[in-house]
Amino acid sequence: MTKLFPDAPSVGTPMPATRESEAAREFLALRRSANKACIGGPGPDAETLDAILTAATRVPDHRRLSPWRFIILDGDARRAFGEKAAEVHKQENEFASDADLEATKALPLRAPCVVVLVSSPKDDNKTPVWEQELSAGALGHNLLLSANAAGYAGSWLTEWISFSRGINELLGLSGRERIAGYFYLGKATADPQERARPEPSDLISRWQG
Repeated sequence: MTKLFPDAPSVGTPMPATRESEAAREFLALRRSANKACIGGPGPDAETLDAILTAATRVPDHRRLSPWRFIILDGDARRAFGEKAAEVHKQENEFASDADLEATKALPLRAPCVVVLVSSPKDDNKTPVWEQELSAGALGHNLLLSANAAGYAGSWLTEWISFSRGINELLGLSGRERIAGYFYLGKATADPQERARPEPSDLISRWQG
């Protein structure tokens, strides 16, 4: 079987500082998330998902703290998580309707594979938590890119299940850990349309001293 991504070189191997690539420039310039309602099966198998996540971890990470981790929801675990998430929803929102609870149960069933990215900053008394959280954000984007490069559509969403204390407990988060988002991975059932993009000139300034 052909490897999706090359193996990482051994520590200390000289690495090129640049990898000029027309294909990579086009890939980045035209990157687009999939519509959350248009992701179907099949999802990546365990070996493929491991390769995607391994590639995704090649992000800036000051002091090599690895301030992030993954929780995988696939197979029957998706439905079980949805059921328990609905129980949390009911506990945390007494006004949640039956329709609301059914919608919660359906969240992890949007795609055949769901990756929960957890921001897990380390207390090393040196590296600011904000800096570690930025690393988690970089990892999220890299995860989407890696999945796309492997032939899978992806959508990065948060929603209330990223900000619930009960869901954090359900997933076993601790300390300063936070959910950075849920990544829904599978095959696109429809191509997304291009959306409006910002005009770079409106966002760029040059400091004049």
